[in-house]
Amino acid sequence: MSILEARNLSYTYGVGTPFEKAAVKNLSLSVNEGEVIGVIGHTGSGKSTFVQMLNGLIKPQSGQVFFDGVDIWSKPKEIRKIRFKIGMVFQYPEYQLFDETVYQDISFGPKNKGLPEKEIDRIVRKSAKFVGLSDRLLKQSPFDLSGGEKRRAAIAGVIAMDPDVLVLDEPTAGLDPKGRDLLLSQIMQYHRERKNTIFFVSHSMEDIARIADRVLVMNGGVLEMLDTPKKVFSQAEKLESMGLRVPQITKIMLALKDMGYDIDEGILTVEQAFVEIVSLLKKEGKI
Repeated sequence: MSILEARNLSYTYGVGTPFEKAAVKNLSLSVNEGEVIGVIGHTGSGKSTFVQMLNGLIKPQSGQVFFDGVDIWSKPKEIRKIRFKIGMVFQYPEYQLFDETVYQDISFGPKNKGLPEKEIDRIVRKSAKFVGLSDRLLKQSPFDLSGGEKRRAAIAGVIAMDPDVLVLDEPTAGLDPKGRDLLLSQIMQYHRERKNTIFFVSHSMEDIARIADRVLVMNGGVLEMLDTPKKVFSQAEKLESMGLRVPQITKIMLALKDMGYDIDEGILTVEQAFVEIVSLLKKEGKI
């Protein structure tokens, strides 16, 4: 069942100036409830502009966004309500922190929904637990946290609004591998429990390959591809022509295929590669 639909979205910055640039051009897609959509594209391809149109932070200059079948701009004065249903986590989300304590920061959304204090407390603690923040940290100033803790606190603040669609714009940017893996696992645990729809924007092809049901590829403001990770990343040459790359393990498997090995070039993760190589070695009687 479709939960979010974009129809012919377009947006141009600096219209009528020497700096005019079309960020999104006539983009259409339909997304089902519970899907994880990975969004990739080179810098300046229109990814961030596109996802900010999904919850009304940017109003399309032409085209429409439909949430549950209703145009989100049909009642402009109620666009704020849409932002509770389609939550946005920006790149470097720690810059979204602003309140005196982590608890107050996470509670901002539920308070603005007019929920009772007891329910707000339950939501804040549950959201903090989802992202791995202890009760002790809830009492601290968000500005005293480590970089990774700030990132998790900001994401907890959006999760606390219980959005039907969660939009994550480069949430793992700047994190070390351990922090990135931890945050990814927490996001996916939340997705499994909440069963909501997720848009995940990333420059990491490995992260996209691990979590996405479908991959949306943008190039110069145009939607170039929208398909399963296996089908998208099997088109290495096309991606490279757009300044993108396939996951490193996929590149290795493609090289093995070119060398004549009977191997699945659509491998996306190290775990899949291990199984495939073991199977190949057994076939050849080498193990």
